[in-house]
Amino acid sequence: MPTHAAATLAAPRAALTVTTVDTPTPAADEVLVRVRAVAVNPIDWVIQGTSRITYRWLRTPAVLGSDVAGEVVAVGAEVTRLRVGQRVFGLATGTDRGRDALREGAFQQYTTLLERLAAPTPDTLADEEAAVFPLALSTAACALFQPGQLGLRMPGDPASPGPAGVVVVWGGSTSVGMNAIQLARAAGYDVVSTASAKNADTVLGLGAGAVVDHRSPSAVDELVAAIAGRPVVGAVALGAGSTDACIDVLTRTGGTRLAMASTPVSLDTLVGRRRLFPAMIPVFTRIGLGTLRSTLRARRRGIRAAFVWGSSLRDDDMGSRLWSEVVPRALAEGALRAAPAPVVVGEGLGAIQGALDRQRAGVSAQKLVVRLLIAGGGVRPVGA
Repeated sequence: MPTHAAATLAAPRAALTVTTVDTPTPAADEVLVRVRAVAVNPIDWVIQGTSRITYRWLRTPAVLGSDVAGEVVAVGAEVTRLRVGQRVFGLATGTDRGRDALREGAFQQYTTLLERLAAPTPDTLADEEAAVFPLALSTAACALFQPGQLGLRMPGDPASPGPAGVVVVWGGSTSVGMNAIQLARAAGYDVVSTASAKNADTVLGLGAGAVVDHRSPSAVDELVAAIAGRPVVGAVALGAGSTDACIDVLTRTGGTRLAMASTPVSLDTLVGRRRLFPAMIPVFTRIGLGTLRSTLRARRRGIRAAFVWGSSLRDDDMGSRLWSEVVPRALAEGALRAAPAPVVVGEGLGAIQGALDRQRAGVSAQKLVVRLLIAGGGVRPVGA
């Protein structure tokens, strides 16, 4: 059986090491991709550092990672949209419950992607740029369009009579926030958002009609003023403290739907500890109690609040439509662009652990990307 190199999590909480794994044959609905670039996300170091608690189903050795850009080298029997030799990008879901992390993780030279969670990479987009999309784009789409979340119409759906309404995106300079703004605008909604002063222009450039500083004590008042009496169709909460702030905005504007994409307490300090126990007890207690308090607060105010799971679109019609129709059309029309901007922090599988460490230390309005060397040692530079 052919083999290839992978950045492997050999055991929970271990550093990634480059090892050899079997190269899979794609299933009927999969494509096998030669990976050219990967991006890292906070969930990657969360899984690495806390999977014994948060991802108890994950068996090691495992290959982590969600964001893939590369080239199709084999297709399954039922694949119709994608072809061998085509550049693609897509969402790897190997760390989800019931999936195979060795076959479907991003951080390796070859991985399998479900055709319904992948799209052709346009010639105008470098692999490094395409790699910033998959998880952030999918999470944003789940928050906006899934019936259990905001349940909004998707780009391309016929508009209903009357004003479309306003979407509140608290955390507009995050990866998910930037994609949520673009998708909501493409679907015909107005957007108000938050960001730091240094990232405000970037968020405005993506289509937000107003941006306020999330650190301002008057941020909620400023958002309500920017909404200016227009109907609010829902809010997406991103970042610590965002849930309660969004509840306040929705209460004052008549909105009734909230998509929560962040825990009330970050896990970064816990991940950095030498031992999970007993440090994990107060952290997870605060997360549980904070989530319960916010959820009950929302319910008392007539707001439906639900957590977003970005890869849940794997199993619904919205995911297939997003990747097969919405994403290609939005890229072609210029309604969707790579955001946050990719920052290449290394080349080769050995650079991925450093990228995870750097991401955990803090990144603002950027997406860290690692290039994987391709045949002949060449790479395709950003913007080429």
